Amino acid sequence: MNRPDTQAPKKPDPQAKAGGEAEDTLYAVRQKVYPRAVTGIFATWRWILVWATQLIFYGLCWLPWGDRQAVLLDVVERKFYIFGWVFWPQDVFFLAILLIISAYSLFFFTAVAGRLWCGYACPQTVYTEIFMWIEEKIEGNRNQRMKLDESPLSIRKIGLKAAKFGAWGAFSLWTGFTLVGYFTPIRELVGEALSFSFGPWELFWICFYGGFTYLFAGVMREQVCKYMCPYARFQAVMFDPDTLVITYDPDRGEPRGPRKKGVEPKAVSKGDCVDCGICVQVCPTGIDIRNGMQYECIGCAACIDACDQVMDKMSYPKGLIRYTTENAMKRHWGRKEIVGHVMRPRIMIYAGVLVAICAAFVWGLATRSTLRVDVIKDRSTLSREVEGGLIANVYNLQVMNMTEKSRRFSLSVSGLEGVWITPAQPFEVDAAGLKAVTVEVAVPPESGKPGSNTVYIEVKAMDDETVSVREKTAFLLPR
Repeated sequence: MNRPDTQAPKKPDPQAKAGGEAEDTLYAVRQKVYPRAVTGIFATWRWILVWATQLIFYGLCWLPWGDRQAVLLDVVERKFYIFGWVFWPQDVFFLAILLIISAYSLFFFTAVAGRLWCGYACPQTVYTEIFMWIEEKIEGNRNQRMKLDESPLSIRKIGLKAAKFGAWGAFSLWTGFTLVGYFTPIRELVGEALSFSFGPWELFWICFYGGFTYLFAGVMREQVCKYMCPYARFQAVMFDPDTLVITYDPDRGEPRGPRKKGVEPKAVSKGDCVDCGICVQVCPTGIDIRNGMQYECIGCAACIDACDQVMDKMSYPKGLIRYTTENAMKRHWGRKEIVGHVMRPRIMIYAGVLVAICAAFVWGLATRSTLRVDVIKDRSTLSREVEGGLIANVYNLQVMNMTEKSRRFSLSVSGLEGVWITPAQPFEVDAAGLKAVTVEVAVPPESGKPGSNTVYIEVKAMDDETVSVREKTAFLLPR
């Protein structure tokens, strides 16, 4: 069989010189890629990840949690609500740990099996998959899309293109709307949409994110992965000869050539590759995996599914294109040897560090206090004499209630003999609220040495004595 074209026909180069020599340019004109639909185990896993990620993204903002939505990033109030947790700007430590876990996970999975993130869970891959599915449903399969693009302008072509672009645009705007719904309550946002009363910033971000979704997933597609994504450039640093990558087996496949179904390769002095080109046709970045590992490969494994189907039809063993390692390919290792070398010391260290960081993150969340107190000494008056000959210092307390129910708190002070605090009566802090409390701490002059002394101000929840904060501060006695 003859190998079909994998790209649209190339147009004559307008930059060609009269003598027939092509003039060198700094960039290559994009040749549109028409990926062919494919089925198989890896395509199934890819769609499972598409459904899982999008159900979380589009559904989580609609999940109620008490009288609010489960996940709400309230930038105006500087509070992030995530299920039963309320995070404040002071909790940026948890965000830093989460980013470290994400980066370390990326390095770990890349060292194990290459660009798994790119091939299955990256938003660019996920949304490109969705946009290509919409395109296929409206314009047809690969050959139909190529013929449509090559055909002259007609009512049918305009109608199909308008339907495709309209569906892309609607989906993109809904994506932008959903993203903004994590920052403005989604039900409130729906009300604004129905009454056409969006705030200027809400409308801007909906259009901004929707526009970039449309541009990246619908228009640029593989260009983002090939030229814009930095991960494609530095991934090779994380690879080694024992990293699982998608590889074509040249020892088994070469020399390539067409032949009839069922013909043994040795009978025609050829390898198992029938040179059908389907592995290239299904590639979303338009590369030929048979030319070796290339940075444009996103690790989606579409070529594996396609090649295995061809091998089945030819009654040849599967695995001409497969996940394997450089060492395994050179030394013809079996599965047992491959697994043994993939689980090498480097990977075990990565895994151990990742598990330790995740455990620390979970422990930090589980033991996170629901009360935070900042004690700031009033510097306008360092100390003063009050009724009864006592020496008083004034402090400003910032009491943060990190639960979603109002709480009453009591105050106490210790550290010096005869010390007392005013006001002594309990006070209330609203749910997920911050309250400023000014207190006066007084002691007899003989209770401490002149200068700085240490006292402890304790704030305790009256409904749960285990929720308390004891803050150390300085008490100044005049010399």
